[in-house]
Amino acid sequence: MTPLPHRILRALDQFNAAHPWDHNAHYHRWILRQLPKRFDTALDIGSGSGDLVRLLATRANEAQGIDSDPVIISRAQRLTPPAMPVTFTVADALTGIPAGSYDVITCVATIHHLPFTEALTVFRRHLAPGGTLVVVGLSRAQTAGDYLLGAAASPLNAATGWLKNKGRRAPRPASMTALTRPADMSFSDIVSEAHHALPGARLRRRLFWRYTLVWHRH
Repeated sequence: MTPLPHRILRALDQFNAAHPWDHNAHYHRWILRQLPKRFDTALDIGSGSGDLVRLLATRANEAQGIDSDPVIISRAQRLTPPAMPVTFTVADALTGIPAGSYDVITCVATIHHLPFTEALTVFRRHLAPGGTLVVVGLSRAQTAGDYLLGAAASPLNAATGWLKNKGRRAPRPASMTALTRPADMSFSDIVSEAHHALPGARLRRRLFWRYTLVWHRH
């Protein structure tokens, strides 16, 4: 007989597949609260279908999104009204960032696809003096606290999917069609490397298998 916890996990997986919702978009409004009311330029790295870039454009004079996947960039362009001050570019996050500096740089569920410290160093180089970097990332569960937080998030995740989809089955939103991969760094390693690359960075574990990093360049 299959142990009860495994049956529960399988049932949750099936339920979540029927009632999907975007965990990354859950943090978009939180990201905006970390930023000034107005700024000149913004860059979203790993922009996917462009939801966050379009939000940044409500405060920025110019917002750019880059992603290495041409299919998702094409989808982002189709979803973006032509009048918005938004540009999408197919580019590598380490070598293809458009020239210049940015008042705001965001990176959501992307940095675990990249060499972590090298990525933070590149982001820092492109951040304007006085600018803000916000990362929402994934870490590998390692400690008892990590597993407890994940266990606590599981029923809340299912309930949120149910509420957002009004109890109905639903297809995955466009923002959830980008390529994914599991995280391979623990949160403690992320904190250590982040503080080395970005002294003064603020990091916190978050619900729904995420952590946040905020750094202001002086």
